[in-house]
Amino acid sequence: MEIRTIREDDIVAWTDAMSIGFHKVPDPDKENQEKRIEHWRERAEFGRSRGAFDGDRCVGTFRSFATGLTVPGGAIVPVSAITNVTVSPTHRRRGLLTRMMRADLADAAARGEAAAILIAAEYRIYGRFGFGVAADFQKLRLDTLRTRFTPGVLAEPGGVVELVSPLEMTRVGPAVHEEFRRLRPGVIGRSALWWDLYTGVRSAPKGPEPARFHAVYRDPSGRITGLIGYRSDDHWDEMVPKVTLLVDQLIALTPQAEAALWQYCANVDYVNAVEAADRSPDELLTMLVDDPRAITSGSRRDFLWARILDVPAAFSARTYGAPGRIVLDVRDDLGHARGRFAIDNGPGAAACTPTEDAPDLSLDAAALGALYLGAGSPVRLATAGRLTEHTPGAAARAEAMLRTEREPWCPDWF
Repeated sequence: MEIRTIREDDIVAWTDAMSIGFHKVPDPDKENQEKRIEHWRERAEFGRSRGAFDGDRCVGTFRSFATGLTVPGGAIVPVSAITNVTVSPTHRRRGLLTRMMRADLADAAARGEAAAILIAAEYRIYGRFGFGVAADFQKLRLDTLRTRFTPGVLAEPGGVVELVSPLEMTRVGPAVHEEFRRLRPGVIGRSALWWDLYTGVRSAPKGPEPARFHAVYRDPSGRITGLIGYRSDDHWDEMVPKVTLLVDQLIALTPQAEAALWQYCANVDYVNAVEAADRSPDELLTMLVDDPRAITSGSRRDFLWARILDVPAAFSARTYGAPGRIVLDVRDDLGHARGRFAIDNGPGAAACTPTEDAPDLSLDAAALGALYLGAGSPVRLATAGRLTEHTPGAAARAEAMLRTEREPWCPDWF
């Protein structure tokens, strides 16, 4: 069984294997195959895209791409984003995922990427590779007939919402997103291809994205400080409209823009409910209405997983919520994060350096990844036995240092 990076002439076999892994029947249409080749020639970095081959047949897929991850304080850290991970059902339990993962993580560490990130289709797979849940998400549903936005809350006289074309969104959206990503830990970059595919300006081989409305919010000065993409159904019952508006994305640079965009959605004619998936776990929406019970939250779920590859680089890049010094002893079966490190948030810039000092806390690489963006709780991990406290009160000190005011959030699937 051979594990190797793919070439252009492997694209059809590789994408067929990915379809099988995700329970989709491969498309034999030659025209579609040509579209796939053209699409993946642009999208994939062949040196970062691996396949498992049994003879000439591809039976496993794995791809990563370089992106930046926003960390507490607004710095953007280079990371490896892992995606398109499959193993065909005929070749399970043969160690193919382990071989592809180990090779990709080693390459990422050699390139100087401070961490790897992924979205886990199955929860129990990735902890053994040192990944921990770094950011959650939730789904929201607003019953527009039961509530209204509280008058005057975050009102910004002179601000307006404008509908824009998909092409216009590809022109104005990237700059807004680039500014937004500095504001929230957990956000990753978006490529020009991402914007083209999301808006439907271009189509992927699987077909175009659903048609969406796109809108922007302009503050009183005319500056765009928020944007939204949404769809709606056309459901009527006995001549009574019962339309649901589905928010695909809503990002805002200010609370005023965020409030205005939510209020816009709730006030579209015929709309009885607004639904939004993949929202931040500490969404402001419930604080903007006069009856928060009209907003139901779907179960909070894990979303972004992180695996630290370079502890000093990763933890020196972020900021901390309280002054202090904490020494971590990290266990890592793969070796990338193994060692003892001091996080020192003293006068001047925070730093993380290797040390031989006695540890305050010991933990494994997965727990370290869970703490990185500020959502994880050292106190809870210690209580659950996933973190060992050697110095009394060290978990509480680490909690004050590592936790963030707003929870991290990744708005994008990848």
